[in-house]
Amino acid sequence: MKTIALMVVTAVFAAAPATRSTDDARGVGPASKNIHEKGAAALQGRADPADSLYRLAREALSRGDYNRASEIFSRVVDRYPSSSVAGESLYYAAFAMYRAGGTEKLKAAREALERLTDSYPDVAKKGDAKTLRTRVCGELAKRGDEECAAEVAEQADPVARPVPAARAQPAQRATPATPVAPRAGNCPSENDEDDERIAALNALLQMDAARAMPILTKVLERRDACSAALRRKAVFLVSQKRTPETADLLLRIARNDPDNEVREQAVFWLSQVSDERAVDMLQEILRNSKEENLQNKALFALSQHRSGRGAAILREFAARDGASDELRGQAIFWLGQRKAAENSEFLRNLYTRLRNQELKDKILFSLSQQRGMGNEKWLMDIATSSAETVELRKKALFWAGQSNAVPLDQLVSLYARMPDREMKDQMIFVLSQKNTPAAVDKLLDIAKNDRDPELRKKAIFWLGQSRDPRIQQFLLDLINR
Repeated sequence: MKTIALMVVTAVFAAAPATRSTDDARGVGPASKNIHEKGAAALQGRADPADSLYRLAREALSRGDYNRASEIFSRVVDRYPSSSVAGESLYYAAFAMYRAGGTEKLKAAREALERLTDSYPDVAKKGDAKTLRTRVCGELAKRGDEECAAEVAEQADPVARPVPAARAQPAQRATPATPVAPRAGNCPSENDEDDERIAALNALLQMDAARAMPILTKVLERRDACSAALRRKAVFLVSQKRTPETADLLLRIARNDPDNEVREQAVFWLSQVSDERAVDMLQEILRNSKEENLQNKALFALSQHRSGRGAAILREFAARDGASDELRGQAIFWLGQRKAAENSEFLRNLYTRLRNQELKDKILFSLSQQRGMGNEKWLMDIATSSAETVELRKKALFWAGQSNAVPLDQLVSLYARMPDREMKDQMIFVLSQKNTPAAVDKLLDIAKNDRDPELRKKAIFWLGQSRDPRIQQFLLDLINR
């Protein structure tokens, strides 16, 4: 009784009456980090007349007040053009204008970067400034700026051409027999937004397909050591261009690219291609490939195709005994996301043939996602079946309880017919999730009258989480009893 009293006190207490990224919070994008460090270093240990204005501008930038920051940084340059931070301030003015956005601000940012090239060439030569120029022009190209569209195409075109072997792989041999390796940091990463080559490819996304596709095609034909990351980025960009060549190009990449990740991404983006040839290839991958990552991408791509063939191939794979359990589980999951009578019937029949408990668990979840097809009754049958493990019965009961299609009185009446404590415990939890007066009534009944003290404690605990106005008085009455 003392244990229950402690639970009651705990329940009484229970019943009684967001942000920017780190770079944005500091106002500094990754591309500006190196320039900022140089500017800060220049101010250390000397009385620079631009110091106070520069710091004021940095504070505005760190608050995300880009208009104010660009104004003050520009003032630094205009008033103190010979200052040690004048070049950095001009860069930052352009950066703040870029972050402020809008056509006029972007044009002003481009002009600031042109001035940077003319007046502070040492700063302009840094990769940060070049990358920012590419980003600004990419945005302007999207807004129809012909000059910037041509500039983006010109910048991206060299990216599409293979780097000569002597430059891509400088000789660094320990002995004459050691293979040549790329210099560390020389090859880009597809996620490195500060790399000028990646920025140039990203800018292609803002351009019309007629200009972008020939360049992207050249990138995807590269096979030199440093091109894999560029090809991965190019696959995504190609998938966003809806052209007659898109399907052919993605199919060719998925078959022939030497890089596993490039092929996987091409297969993934075939999900966006409404071409039966894509379905044929995805089926071929599932039947013949030994690469599980590639097969996983194929399963997803098929799940996105609205054709009946896509679902039929998923069903075929889910039933395949020789496939890995993880991949079969993925096929079962995606079938659950495609509401169709044939998918529900297939999954229910497959459940009876399976011995793997994890796959059966995945079927329970998938069927819970397809409501209105008799799946709720089927889940309740599993929950009450003595032939199933307790864990599967508990999962079935939980998912059935999440559906409004199962009448609450059916759940309530089932409690008394359950012979084991684990299932009654699960039913108490399911009732606690209903948050209706009738569910609270049953929990109150269990808390007052169940013969099992552990089940009474569970009911009291969950009642303590309820906002029903009756609960606080009920708990106080229990304490004072």
